[in-house]
Amino acid sequence: MWLFRSKRLGPSGFSSSNTAEEVTHGIDATGLTAIVTGASSGIGVETARVLALRGARVIMAVRNMTAGSAVKEVILKGNNNAKVDVMELDLSSMASVRKFASEFKSLDLPLNILM
Repeated sequence: MWLFRSKRLGPSGFSSSNTAEEVTHGIDATGLTAIVTGASSGIGVETARVLALRGARVIMAVRNMTAGSAVKEVILKGNNNAKVDVMELDLSSMASVRKFASEFKSLDLPLNILM
């Protein structure tokens, strides 16, 4: 149990106890493309999952392709209609960033969300 978890609503109408699904309820992200960095663990997984749930095409930018592919499979199990791709990206390597950018650009997709 979190001692500092507040039930008090902030200006957005949500509090720290709300989930990503609750916050995005009613949002249709169909037609949007999102790149989520760090999508193979932690908050990146939940971000990718909920964006896909809301209809966005999600590009999971990950260092570990094996872990990223496993997360993709979990997302697809929970949502057959999810549009999720896994691409390698190591933000500590400019060569990797350039390669990722080139490969993303070749997909000819818009970039609406970068997280």
